Amino acid sequence: MSTFSLPDLGEGLIEAEIVAWHVSVGDRVVADQPLVSVETDKAVVEIPAPHSGVVVATHGNPGDIVHVGEPLAEIQPRGAKHEYADTGAVVGRLETSHEKTAKTKSEPPIAQPMRKASRVLAVPAARALAGKLAVDLTKVEGSGPKGSITVEDIRRTHESQLPEGFERMHGARRAMAQRMADAGRQVVPATVTLESDVTHWWTPDADVLVRLLRALGSACKSEPSLNASFDGGRLARRLNEHVDVGVAVDLPDALLVPVIRGVEMKSEQALHAELNELVQRARLRSLRKDEMSGATITLSNFGAIGGIFASLVVTPPQVAIVGVGRVQERAKCQDGGYQTRRVLPLSLSFDHRAVTGGEAARFLSTVAQDLSLAD
Repeated sequence: MSTFSLPDLGEGLIEAEIVAWHVSVGDRVVADQPLVSVETDKAVVEIPAPHSGVVVATHGNPGDIVHVGEPLAEIQPRGAKHEYADTGAVVGRLETSHEKTAKTKSEPPIAQPMRKASRVLAVPAARALAGKLAVDLTKVEGSGPKGSITVEDIRRTHESQLPEGFERMHGARRAMAQRMADAGRQVVPATVTLESDVTHWWTPDADVLVRLLRALGSACKSEPSLNASFDGGRLARRLNEHVDVGVAVDLPDALLVPVIRGVEMKSEQALHAELNELVQRARLRSLRKDEMSGATITLSNFGAIGGIFASLVVTPPQVAIVGVGRVQERAKCQDGGYQTRRVLPLSLSFDHRAVTGGEAARFLSTVAQDLSLAD
């Protein structure tokens, strides 16, 4: 019998939520047949069967969280001798009373050692999760071998400690919370703001995002330090050759970030078409994982909902995120009198470990200057 575990999902993801099983115990499956759907902060992903065979057992129900490397299913390979009988709801080989008696006589019970207060037995993944969830290992009852603490023990203890009225986050919202917490622990944030006069071209139906993408492509070429990947552990930096912009898309239950690649090389018409397609597919939750990974800088147009300036969260290994607020009207002195001008509020949050204040200010000035140009 072959145990199939949750595979590495990439992008540093360590867990996923089970959405739905596509097979049941006793079903015959073929290699690459959809086995189960799981949800991460990126998308809902179908995980295929690793080989042909019969499903002997499944682990976890819809809504359960499974970590990378934990068992998902038991699959008896095709052609192998079955070690279980069809016993209805019971899966597995049942021992006879004679076998149980013989086993009891020949194998004396092994006493489980008491856990010492000075040393708590726990698998490494459980210790890591306990640290992330602030669970005291000494207060967890282990269910593993010799009373060791498993990941499931940590998760169960954590959930049992929820205050009244609280419920556990699921899917993309849960993953978003974890990613933001990780970013907050790693990044040294700073923010600069500026306004760009967009009177020459702005109208209520103007394609603001396309203009912004064009401006980011120009600014990243002028100040490449903002289009970089940063490794905080090694204090190493890579200046990226192309400008791949992650565009934040607000959804009722999640925040997805599809990536527009090679922005600096594309026309406004091409950007418009690609952006519309990706945003539409994001709303339908039909984006592929590779379409939401590898961004070198992020754009958040929160002004479409509300707000003027903001301090935004930079997600490593990126070093910058640009925020765009709602267009404002300003009375400005010009040619001896006052004129009403339309200005676009811009915010640039950056990781101060990798970007200097001067680089950030020059970058945002370039964005504002590009946006101020007439079509």
